[in-house]
Amino acid sequence: MSSKKSKKKPRRARRHFTPEYKKDIVRLCREGGENPKSVSERLGLTESAVRNWVNQAAIDVLGGTADVLSSAEREELQRLRRETKRLQMERDILKKAATFFAKESS
Repeated sequence: MSSKKSKKKPRRARRHFTPEYKKDIVRLCREGGENPKSVSERLGLTESAVRNWVNQAAIDVLGGTADVLSSAEREELQRLRRETKRLQMERDILKKAATFFAKESS
């Protein structure tokens, strides 16, 4: 039995890009006449990320659809989820405090 060593590329750290940078990349694809593959290769980005940015920009122009959220709607959804989580934590703390004080006064 021969041992096979897999030669995987090391995972690189997740990168974050500003909205302005993403808009510039989308503009290159739309107005520069380049396709997402060539832009991604030239700038060291993943092709899927560039395609996602181009598709999301098209959705944002339409203001979202019934099936897909616009960027503004996605941001609002994330904000509301964070707020809901915080409020649930506060509620749970208040419930525990009410239980504690009810036992103390008995």
